[in-house]
Amino acid sequence: MTLREYTANFKTMLRVPLEVSPRLVWKILYNFAWRNLKNMRQFEKRQAKGEPFFPAFVMISVTESCNLACSGCWVSVGGKKSLSKAQLDGIITESKKKGSFFFGILGGEPLLYKGLFDIMEKHSDCYFQLFTNGMLITDEVAMRMKKLGNITPLISIEGLKEESEKRRGGDEVYNKTLNGVRACKKAKLMFGAAASICKGNYNDLVNREYIELLAKEGVHYLWYYIYRPVGANPDPDNALSEDQILELRKFIVKQRLDAPLFLIDTYWDAKGNALCPAATGMSHHISPGGAVEFCPPLQMATDYINEDGSNLQELFEESKFLADLRTMTADGSRGCILLENPNKLAEFSEQYHAQDSSSRQTVLQEYRNMTPVAGHDQNGREIPEENVFYKIMKKKYFFGFGAYG
Repeated sequence: MTLREYTANFKTMLRVPLEVSPRLVWKILYNFAWRNLKNMRQFEKRQAKGEPFFPAFVMISVTESCNLACSGCWVSVGGKKSLSKAQLDGIITESKKKGSFFFGILGGEPLLYKGLFDIMEKHSDCYFQLFTNGMLITDEVAMRMKKLGNITPLISIEGLKEESEKRRGGDEVYNKTLNGVRACKKAKLMFGAAASICKGNYNDLVNREYIELLAKEGVHYLWYYIYRPVGANPDPDNALSEDQILELRKFIVKQRLDAPLFLIDTYWDAKGNALCPAATGMSHHISPGGAVEFCPPLQMATDYINEDGSNLQELFEESKFLADLRTMTADGSRGCILLENPNKLAEFSEQYHAQDSSSRQTVLQEYRNMTPVAGHDQNGREIPEENVFYKIMKKKYFFGFGAYG
């Protein structure tokens, strides 16, 4: 890294203390940064010693309800399943007993879940990343999040105006989402933007101009995903090619040298090796129906939480389905089984008599019908991190925990 790049990184890191409300910064440093560090160390020790399993992080989809119907989304359109408040409270409580204080909150659209902020207020010692399309973030909602102080909204932007309208099934989606972004900036929250990169939005979103646009709008971090054509209406033709995935990786690595915001991914380690966070055991998912799932888009399960979520620890420790699925996916590839081998996933689910945890009840057939597409495990084409800061962070948090031998 050059002196100019170090200076650019320093300016990016200063954005949070300079732009975020001072009363929120200490929760970011303590609830998010310090507690996460302790949690990861505890997780590593459990893995190294072969102690009973519990993931480092729990992702929670609180409801299937959504105000959009996006192409390629795994959430059942019109689905009515939601966790009860007792279940959501129980999931968080049980996770805290294992040292986990950070949660991803998903939907559907989680802002449609009544009482969500009340639960977050009750667990003021935790930190929540709220995955949202941003359309329901008004000034009032943003100020409520500021008052709570333990929420970072992650706003999904799936393309500029034309692509957003096309993929997300709504009018003025892009402009309404930007209104949510601006409400977060006005409230001085720390917040991010997310994008599921596909062929349709690649040119819109994978460029320096888009990064700078987000930074000017007040966004502090950008999380790039790889599009997975799943759900009732998948679009495999929109999936990235191997070369496009490689170019995306190159772009992220280069932009990290001097980007005006933080660039996040969970697909590659410091050396550029592909990985799957669920295969490492780092994270698993609870569905709106209470299913304990491998990851959010993989909607097959053998284990369900009870009426108050108090059996979560027991389920994670004793689930043969999850344990064997972690082993099977890690043995087969460092990539995503949904992209690379959906038929093998279907066979595995049948072997373990896993249940369809969606409202569609067609997931097993969807996996049988899916066409394998390119994944991010491209042996021999690894691109190591160049930014020293990201290299250190990835070595600490994304090195595989022995999952790949």
